[in-house]
Amino acid sequence: MFEAMNTPSYAILFLVAALFSLGRRLARKTATGASLPLPPGPPTFPIVGNALQLDSVAPWETYMKWSKTYGDLIYSRLLNQDVIIINSERIARDLLDRRSYNYSDRPMLVTTELFGWTFNVGFFCYGDKWRKHRRMMDDKLRSTAALAYRPLQMRKAHQLLIDILEAPNEFVHHLQMMTASTMMLITYGYEAEHRDDPLVDLVENAVMQGLKVMTPEAAAILGAWPFLLYLPSWFPGAGFKKKAQESRNMLNEMVEKPFEYTTSHMDSNEATACMVSDVLGQIKDEGNYVDLDVVKNVASTLFAGASETTTATLVSFILAMVLYPNVQEQARAEIESVVGRDRLPNFDDRDSLPYVEAVVRETQRWHPIAPLGVAHAAVNDDIYEGYYIPKGQLLLFPVADKLLTWDSFSGATVIANAWAISQNEANYHNPSDFNPQRFFTVDGKLNDDKVLYAFGFGRRICVGRHLADASLWAAIASLLAVFKFSKALDEQGKEINIEPQWTAGLTARPFPFACNIQPTITMEKLHQMIDQFA
Repeated sequence: MFEAMNTPSYAILFLVAALFSLGRRLARKTATGASLPLPPGPPTFPIVGNALQLDSVAPWETYMKWSKTYGDLIYSRLLNQDVIIINSERIARDLLDRRSYNYSDRPMLVTTELFGWTFNVGFFCYGDKWRKHRRMMDDKLRSTAALAYRPLQMRKAHQLLIDILEAPNEFVHHLQMMTASTMMLITYGYEAEHRDDPLVDLVENAVMQGLKVMTPEAAAILGAWPFLLYLPSWFPGAGFKKKAQESRNMLNEMVEKPFEYTTSHMDSNEATACMVSDVLGQIKDEGNYVDLDVVKNVASTLFAGASETTTATLVSFILAMVLYPNVQEQARAEIESVVGRDRLPNFDDRDSLPYVEAVVRETQRWHPIAPLGVAHAAVNDDIYEGYYIPKGQLLLFPVADKLLTWDSFSGATVIANAWAISQNEANYHNPSDFNPQRFFTVDGKLNDDKVLYAFGFGRRICVGRHLADASLWAAIASLLAVFKFSKALDEQGKEINIEPQWTAGLTARPFPFACNIQPTITMEKLHQMIDQFA
């Protein structure tokens, strides 16, 4: 259908979009009146709004800079899309938590449909479909249910230690394999190969490609000029269509292939207990009907969401240990004082290792892996501290060969800037420093700040946060007990300086960096310590 559109059709399409946008803005002004202004924000330019003022690599930093001039609740416009930015935890809690009934919706980004992410529960609009999926996720991942996965998570953390001891220079790959194989086992009962596993590679490639485009900033151009969707893929500047098709194909395989693995093994009575087999087995035993697409969506959402975020957090942890050697020395000393040198830490030790706990919290605060989280949208118009926040309004617009319910022209996208919250100097002294001590009270006890904003807000808070928290603690405590991280040396024996940089997209992880990883025990000793858990 893209290729069938001719030049006059593009012009008509663009004219309709422009007229709709203009009409919506005029209607808003009429409805709200002069007494209900939008939040303050930087001056907008014709057509582009504030798009040219954004740091395209780190828009969260631009949003935080704006707060120094315009406050913690800001209005901006990216081309044709209104964006409300929240730069403080107080306002985020007021709106997204205490008014979660109104801010649990999602803006419908055109890239969601275009790149094949419609399976992902995290991007669903608020409503019955989302509730059906969320109930299944909550049932399998609530805090008490997540306890059942701890032995598996610790086993994978121990395998990580062996892998890094064998090939320390490949530590990023080992971290990826730990998180991916953990989630594949929990979700599908699939034991991944250590290298070149086809299912793990498929998922990682699909997720990494999608994370670059699943942001309001990335979707803004297509949202403003939808006629671009009808350009043939060979047309200059329309190369995104080929990438979109590749993404849709990969994501379809990601949803279907692991599910087929589990169901085929259930048919032959060879399936390992996992989320998918538990749900399908329960359905069979109780004779209840359930849409299999719900099971597929839930499983693939959990795997896609947990795999990259946990890996990125652990890469940040190792980067921090290299840059702040005093922190790892203090953490290792605490582990040795509580656990000793003849065994590895386990979950029973967690309450006795408060400094390690603070390291986990500081890792999540230092550079939030999802700096802007996943955008929210208001269900109804709202007023907060005298400012007007418009609701989303649905617009049917043709994409590919069907009508897409698209919100890119209407309502405001609401973004909670986790980066700004994490860098708030009023709460975190010298926020750019990695300092676990900030999580202790004056009497030496852990404070109440658990950095929950790293997992989102309100009813859309990350459902897998309990699982992620346990995986992070198991990996971090184990790594601190066995390895010493330091800067790599060049050929002259001098330390190689590291200038930390992070990738752009829905999630952010450190760019590759060289480091030196030295074990504090032998491989034989490590195996003896791991065998104690058997």
